[in-house]
Amino acid sequence: MDKQKRYLEIGKIVTTHGIAGEVRVQPWCSSPDFFAQFEQLYLRRGAETLEVVRARPHKNVMVVKFAGVDTVDAASALIGKILYCDREQVSLPEGTYFIQDLIGLTVADAGNPELVYGTLTDVFETGANDVYQVTDDKGNNVLIPAIPDVIQKTDLAAGRMEITPLKGLFDHED
Repeated sequence: MDKQKRYLEIGKIVTTHGIAGEVRVQPWCSSPDFFAQFEQLYLRRGAETLEVVRARPHKNVMVVKFAGVDTVDAASALIGKILYCDREQVSLPEGTYFIQDLIGLTVADAGNPELVYGTLTDVFETGANDVYQVTDDKGNNVLIPAIPDVIQKTDLAAGRMEITPLKGLFDHED
């Protein structure tokens, strides 16, 4: 975990909500339930703690009430701020990773680990399954589906992912 960031971006405060100091947060996580589990969130990469009184989904945002933020003016002062969660307060299911931990992994062939396809540079959440963007040393991008048939091994400690690509994804294949 030494290469992994302790505080991870989880959303951005976009506006106020009502007159009691609530804010609307654009969540940057997979589900409202994930966001709503936190009793504390952080500003400035953990430098400032905000106690969560309540958090609930509302349309495409989360409405959050923080302790001590009781007026529209106090809530307005938070607009534009990035919220962070502490990874030590999160337990992910087996085989699930934070996107921020996947970005930068070296992507290699599972059958021939010396064959490196490139670096994982982006993750797209499509609904059915995630799609990983792999960028080679020439700057070319290839999109690979994040499905068990393709992703064979993810080793965050080693900074590596091994894949069995679908036919036709990479130029060297038949």
